Amino acid sequence: MLKSLTECHSWVTRLPRTITFLIENVIEFEDDRDHWLGVFKTWYDAAVAGKPEGNGPIDVPFYPTRILMQDTAGIAVLVDLASLRDVVAERGGDPTRINPKVRIDLVVDHSVNVDHFGSSSALGQNMALEQARNKERYGFFKWAEESFDNLRVIPPGNGICHQINLEQLSEIACASPNDPNRMIGQSVIGTDSHTTMVNALGILGWGVGGVEAELVAMGEPIGVTLPSVTQLRLTGTRRAGITATDIALHCTRLLRSLNVVGHFIEVTGPGLSSLDLADRAAIANMTPEFGATATLFPVDGATLDYLSLMGRSAEQIENYSRYAHDSRLWRDDAEDRLYSRSVVLDLSTISPVMAGPSRPQDVVDLAEVPASLCKRFPQVETSVVSEQIRDGAIAIAAITSCTNTANPRLMIAAGLVAQKAVALGLKTPAWVKTSLAPGSRVIGEMLDTLGLQQALSSLGFDIVGYGCTTCVGNSGGLTATAQTHLATNPNSIFCAVLSGNRNFESRIHPDVQANYLASPPLVVAASLAGNLRVNLETDPIACVGSRQIMLADLWPSEAEIEAQYAIWQKSFDATKTGKVAWSESTTEPSVLYPWDPASTFIRKAPFFDTPATASDNIRGAKPLLVLGDSVTTDHISPISRIAPSSIAGQYLLSQSVTAQDLCGYGDRRGNYEVMWRGGFAHPRLANNLSSKIGPWTNVGLNEEISVFDAAQYWTRKGRQCVVFAGREYGTGSARDWAAKATQLLGVTAVVANSFERIHRSNLIALGILPISVETPVRTLEIDWRMDIDIVGVDAICEEYRAVQLILRRGDKELVLVGRCEIHTANELKWLRCGGAFQYAAELMSEQARRD
Repeated sequence: MLKSLTECHSWVTRLPRTITFLIENVIEFEDDRDHWLGVFKTWYDAAVAGKPEGNGPIDVPFYPTRILMQDTAGIAVLVDLASLRDVVAERGGDPTRINPKVRIDLVVDHSVNVDHFGSSSALGQNMALEQARNKERYGFFKWAEESFDNLRVIPPGNGICHQINLEQLSEIACASPNDPNRMIGQSVIGTDSHTTMVNALGILGWGVGGVEAELVAMGEPIGVTLPSVTQLRLTGTRRAGITATDIALHCTRLLRSLNVVGHFIEVTGPGLSSLDLADRAAIANMTPEFGATATLFPVDGATLDYLSLMGRSAEQIENYSRYAHDSRLWRDDAEDRLYSRSVVLDLSTISPVMAGPSRPQDVVDLAEVPASLCKRFPQVETSVVSEQIRDGAIAIAAITSCTNTANPRLMIAAGLVAQKAVALGLKTPAWVKTSLAPGSRVIGEMLDTLGLQQALSSLGFDIVGYGCTTCVGNSGGLTATAQTHLATNPNSIFCAVLSGNRNFESRIHPDVQANYLASPPLVVAASLAGNLRVNLETDPIACVGSRQIMLADLWPSEAEIEAQYAIWQKSFDATKTGKVAWSESTTEPSVLYPWDPASTFIRKAPFFDTPATASDNIRGAKPLLVLGDSVTTDHISPISRIAPSSIAGQYLLSQSVTAQDLCGYGDRRGNYEVMWRGGFAHPRLANNLSSKIGPWTNVGLNEEISVFDAAQYWTRKGRQCVVFAGREYGTGSARDWAAKATQLLGVTAVVANSFERIHRSNLIALGILPISVETPVRTLEIDWRMDIDIVGVDAICEEYRAVQLILRRGDKELVLVGRCEIHTANELKWLRCGGAFQYAAELMSEQARRD
């Protein structure tokens, strides 16, 4: 289709690849071809004139061909779909009509914890504990797979969803649903923000909120505002010793500094020749950390070589190649496409780095890591040097996450560092918890085949699971040595070094204050040093007798890495990679799920029954929280372990759950009672209405109370609530519960200086108004006595989205002009219905009655 379009319309050949993807998708699924061509031509003309947004936003419908989910987000989606079946049945419709119309692949990867480590039995022990803890959840997944059409669930123990997506599930092109003889580009949306990893294959895809994914599953398009498209042109060749992680982190710092929020990124240039598919995947994986929507790579020989290695047939490879050439997705370094902005990154200038101590974009040269730690935590610099465990000690060293453990060469490098360290007689200190969680069975079997796992295990890096572990906060307890030290030194500054993509405060472990992202071989090297006050570039990592062991003594050469890779590539057969299947199913098939009112894991969702309020003006609301910049979805809806003293913990204890079985918030996402109480329950939340750090606020009583209790207090008073925040509100994971918990707390508007893309859309889906203001929120002097009116909501339309905020305290009044951040026609439709759940319930009920 695209080939004929470019032959008839020369301007199409100048469009960025991402935009041509959207043209093909719209024309494939919408009827009025000429109308939509005119819409894209308008965008093109504006881009030629240097104004890619033209005279205003241009919205187009987007119909993804696949949906990818992981279990903690996926369970919320499936609970909602099961609940919707109940709603449809109650309204007289046929509940069997509620089925995904777009294929869903759900990979169970977020539930394995690092309880056991440092032994060859750790993997089996952790998997057994995972099954025991998640018996009810996994039973629900089995029921869903048997009860819903178009749903495939990949059991736990196989790997991380994004790596499985690359290795097994993705196709560059697929048959059109309208004409099996015509190929179209595959497109993917996912309930995990790092779905963008698939962009490395030349496949357009990104993370969305769970509610948006539900609507896509029901056949609704996503509304896409045609964005600015930034070209990232790579030149030069990376120097020896520079890893894909170093490049990905440099890209993160560069692109985040350029404010590419909401942009499409397209990677081009001769520098691509030095990046294999796995290297490109590491960069694409970090797209949410850039702030962008997608980071698309072109298809070339490296792409097809990877897919061939992973078991795609010769016929499939030929089809992919033909489609890529016909659609101009194929790499061409000399082509002249029209971009909103071009940025050049010379790979030869990149140096070894880490990122930390709490944001992925805080990238520092390796030699500057100790200084960055001391700057953030001054006590580290002055703590007593003679202590065995000093401030800055590395409590967790984890080779983890989809970003890097999917990369064979990175993992080989980590194994070779371990091999050299073992040969020199080095060991990790007793306070360092070491773990290895490969992105897939492919990588685990590779390390075993090459004999590198033995060296890693000698340093404590035994495989602890195949899934998201430490990176997502499932790090388990610290070592006995570290815990003993904390018992007598509770203010100690502990560090984590991990090969992950996120390092937000308290995400990795509640007792670890500083988190640094690093490549897998650097994780091994740092674990041997045992403390981030050690300058890994210039200081000895360890001493053997009188010999000082430097990083250069451990770091493998490019030739050593390539030799090992060649051995593995020659022996690898994708068809023989081990796969883990479900244990024998004990679920009973049924159309409606048999809800257990005593369950603490799975409860019927309340959102379809929530009355619509989003299209009304707000009068006399009260501030629930006043937050700062870069509030993450982790702050809003934590994924960490549930503390017995927390509101959610107290609730579960009252339901006869023992303290050791509280699990984490991620495990309880199917139970709204727990997640509601977990809203804004982050232990390091900084709320200007409270004098304390943590989930506290002020409503004018004698003492500060929990955010949950405050929300209940204002509800009893008949008051709606508003959350105020600074810039980049909702950054981080595509966590629909960050919006769901906000709604259950009675919040009807969030006023911020700016919003991250996915969370902004999720708020609208839950009927919450995202309102941006230019005046810095920190200057508004908001306190609990203030009454808040938001007027003009009832007049919002596609052409006019301004609202008026009136902040009153006593006889003083401040009036601000705000903008309701509704970006698409779909979002406006949700607003008019009171949220996407109300829209979906009415739509599906009507279709079920009509059918």
